[in-house]
Amino acid sequence: MIDILTARAADVFLAAFGQPATIQVQAPGRVNLIGEHTDYNGGLVLPCAIGYRTVIVARPRADRLMRVVAADYDDAVDEYSLDAPIERLTAPMWANYVRGVVHELLQRDSGPALRGMDMVVAGDVPQGAGLSSSASLSVAVCTLFASDSPGLGPIEAALVAQRAENDFVGCKCGNMDQISSACGVQDHALLIDCRSLEVKPVPIPAGAAIMIIESHITRGLVDSEYNTRRAQCEEAARYLGVPALRDVDLALLAEKGAGLDPVTLRRARHVVSENERVAAAAAALAAGDLPRMGELMADSHVSMRDDFEITVPAIDLLVDIVKAAIGPAGGVRMTGGGFGGCVVALVPEELVEAARQAVARDYRAPNGEQATVHVCRAAAGAGRL
Repeated sequence: MIDILTARAADVFLAAFGQPATIQVQAPGRVNLIGEHTDYNGGLVLPCAIGYRTVIVARPRADRLMRVVAADYDDAVDEYSLDAPIERLTAPMWANYVRGVVHELLQRDSGPALRGMDMVVAGDVPQGAGLSSSASLSVAVCTLFASDSPGLGPIEAALVAQRAENDFVGCKCGNMDQISSACGVQDHALLIDCRSLEVKPVPIPAGAAIMIIESHITRGLVDSEYNTRRAQCEEAARYLGVPALRDVDLALLAEKGAGLDPVTLRRARHVVSENERVAAAAAALAAGDLPRMGELMADSHVSMRDDFEITVPAIDLLVDIVKAAIGPAGGVRMTGGGFGGCVVALVPEELVEAARQAVARDYRAPNGEQATVHVCRAAAGAGRL
């Protein structure tokens, strides 16, 4: 059965190219249950793929021409040859994510094997909400070319997508988003070691729902502040004489961190304590202990608010509203890079409606908008449809 998103992309493809697509792939977005700003510090994260995704329908060409249509941007077209240098555009930005992945794939040994493609891209991952719409797009492009790229398994596809975002698009993200999209497991979170790249599926308890609540606060500061936080973490690691903050525990930080300036010390304390919380959360989730998971998510939010300083008052209010509705039965925290975006809650299904009603009654974004509530399950990772 063809879903609505894929059917829309297929219709656009037929209108644009005059014949049906022969390949269909998808890659999901993700939500991070716990483990914020630990990925680029070589640490641990506990995300899951979600049922919002990017779909690409395509048809290989006999030549090396790329023709890419963005169904979500008024069927805008980007066209270029694989035999010419692939350049970064000033606009539109969506095109750079596709170009970046293609550029990275051409650098691999399999590059000459890449075929030209006619393709249409469509997605329903909310953009600007911290749910990794960009990683979803990048991993979907990798999945499309997997048959032309020997050895492009899920982890390698995730790393190709990350390099494209880092080096071509210019966003210095870690690898969590791409690994989550490429390696997702239905009804499981993923305990990801962002240094070793080990991925361990952790079952989400039956009867637990994932609520993603969009605050409708534009994350205008996230890029510059993200880079600042990353630099502060790197400064702390250098001072402590370790490759990354992954190599520090709270005892070492207490012993040797006094020489750091107070702000940098707080940044390091968040990352070090967050790594410990992720490990504890994976154990709690595996044991079906939602109350313990709730405690850890609450501690994570406080750490993001006070030590890493990436929340904003409206996000803190949204977390408080949900927590008051669900009590100790589940957990809620800000998720994503910070300064707006989304709140994630892991709650018993019977409390979803109470939380939804509380948000509708008590929350308004600064511009007066109500929050948008999504209730979803952990989804499978990228693949062919």
